[in-house]
Amino acid sequence: MSTSSPLSLDHLVIHVKDLAAAVAQYTALGFTVQDGGTHADGNTHNALIGFADGSYLELIAFLKPAASHRWGRHQQSGYEGFVDFALLPHDVGQVVQRAQAQGLNYQGPIEGGRLRPDGERLVWQLGIPPTPDLPFLCGDVTPRALRVREGEVRVHANAVQGVAALTLVVRDLAASLAHYLALLGAAEPLLGPTVLSGLGIEQAVLSLGTQRLVLLAPVADADTAPARSLQHLLDTRGEGVLGASLRLGAGHPATSTHALPLAATHGAPFEWTPA
Repeated sequence: MSTSSPLSLDHLVIHVKDLAAAVAQYTALGFTVQDGGTHADGNTHNALIGFADGSYLELIAFLKPAASHRWGRHQQSGYEGFVDFALLPHDVGQVVQRAQAQGLNYQGPIEGGRLRPDGERLVWQLGIPPTPDLPFLCGDVTPRALRVREGEVRVHANAVQGVAALTLVVRDLAASLAHYLALLGAAEPLLGPTVLSGLGIEQAVLSLGTQRLVLLAPVADADTAPARSLQHLLDTRGEGVLGASLRLGAGHPATSTHALPLAATHGAPFEWTPA
């Protein structure tokens, strides 16, 4: 990918039914969790888990029924887990214009915001993607350090330093790969597209700064358990984040990758990756 890309990973969004319960369980997993506050539309409130690499996890819950909300269908269905992710642009308007010039009909900038528990009012701008396989854009108007706090809140007892990789499930790998190459300004992927032998799944891998984006799609008419599992997710939840790998700090005793229990993460698949 071009080193001049104006985009980096901003955050991953995890929908939960009960924010207080989710905060308690993520805290028990060794994360430092911050109170986020209530969003400007009054529909949702959140808590944040910030990392040393500048990215963060957003735990979000609805305060009232909001069927027209971007993630309202997950509230209605009772689904918990990953619902979206955001990229951080230097300028939302410029990235939207550049995306539109590449045939990606992003909409924006659209103003958003949140009121922190301490009374600090945050303002940002959004870029809304044209298709659900793509991330939204989130760029700050008020200083980002107010939205994504720095210092000790980014230190975690479990030694997580940030996001190493993000896996996405998409319906049409060729189409989604073209979307991402256009959005990121990349000439070609790091890997693929290629079919994973015996699994009925095809993949492509892209670079996003220090992270990797892995796109997965079931091969058409493949009758394998992995392909059926991906197809079921597409049919019930839709395209989007499948799972994330979190990077541990150097010197952590873990020497191999292992997964976190889904019950504790409210349905969001995570695994540790040693430094």
